[in-house]
Amino acid sequence: MSELNLPMEGGCRCGRVRLKIGAPPLLTMACHCTGCQKMTASAYSLSAAIPSEGFEVTQGEPVIGGLHGVTKHYFCPHCMSWMFTRPEGMDWFVNLRATMLDDPSWFTPFIETWTSEKLSFAETGAVYSYTALPEMEAYEGLVKEYMARS
Repeated sequence: MSELNLPMEGGCRCGRVRLKIGAPPLLTMACHCTGCQKMTASAYSLSAAIPSEGFEVTQGEPVIGGLHGVTKHYFCPHCMSWMFTRPEGMDWFVNLRATMLDDPSWFTPFIETWTSEKLSFAETGAVYSYTALPEMEAYEGLVKEYMARS
């Protein structure tokens, strides 16, 4: 496993949409919900919560996909890679799909969510597991602990 060296760049599979992060993640996650399973065609999605001021799209124009609801999931319009999510009412961070970074080898999930929908074989090695989402009050402590370990 390598270290997170900032700034770090990344992009979609075809390379038409590129991005850059200049701030360390607040938290890293794996989500086992059936929505993430379907959108990734895998057992779970991997996310790094990047502070909004430390995230930018540097090339291309991502489009909204997924359910087209209040939470916005952004995709490359050409290869359709799911790149990042902007959760409703949480403008201070962007949930970046960690594997969009050119070098995701530093990534390990700190928490895993929606284990109630987890496929039986799926293991992440996360420190904390939640059957759904953590209570909102828990996030401050989780972020502090994650940052102290990073």
